[in-house]
Amino acid sequence: MAVPSAPEGPQTVEELVRLRLSTALGGWRGLVDSAVAPLAFLIAWLTTSDLWTSVGASLAVMLVALVVRIARRETVQFALGSILVTAVAAFIASRTGRAQDVFLPGILLNLALAVAFAVSMVTRWPVVGFLVGAVTEEPTAWRRDRGIVALCQKLTALLLAGYVLRVAVQLPLYLADNTTGLAVAKLALGWPLLLLGLAVAGGMLLKGRTPLQVPQR
Repeated sequence: MAVPSAPEGPQTVEELVRLRLSTALGGWRGLVDSAVAPLAFLIAWLTTSDLWTSVGASLAVMLVALVVRIARRETVQFALGSILVTAVAAFIASRTGRAQDVFLPGILLNLALAVAFAVSMVTRWPVVGFLVGAVTEEPTAWRRDRGIVALCQKLTALLLAGYVLRVAVQLPLYLADNTTGLAVAKLALGWPLLLLGLAVAGGMLLKGRTPLQVPQR
């Protein structure tokens, strides 16, 4: 008698969210790509205190990451996104002549995401819920299950805390014109904070076994 094959794909909400969060962050390669650019900027800034040398070092390592991804036939969206953000930041800094303005787009992005995630929680349409709805026949059916909504609220709050922490640390440094402090904070609040968040989220997700198919009423 043939042994039934194991079902393909995630079977619970927790499995799905783990998979989607990993994909959204670009996996381990995405975490590495997000870390090397701030590290290159920090080293160049501490060595030369020159804006363009530091920005150039950051762009150089991101271009290397892009070439490696292309050679390995991997997705390039994360590397391209980092290059675009750095290019915008460099343009702003070139117009103002202030090195700390390199970090302004990132601060504003984290602030915008914090507001969006907070609003989604207040309205009980948590952002993480849309990760669940994206693979179901009814994208909003997950809202009919209180357990799923509660789980998505907790995970959205976890991500929100990261955005708020980055703004709370980096904005005062920006207002104080502390470029070195900004570079250190961006590095420290980058992949280390993401890894901590993933560890906490993983602990939350490993406990649950919520069926992926939301019951119809």
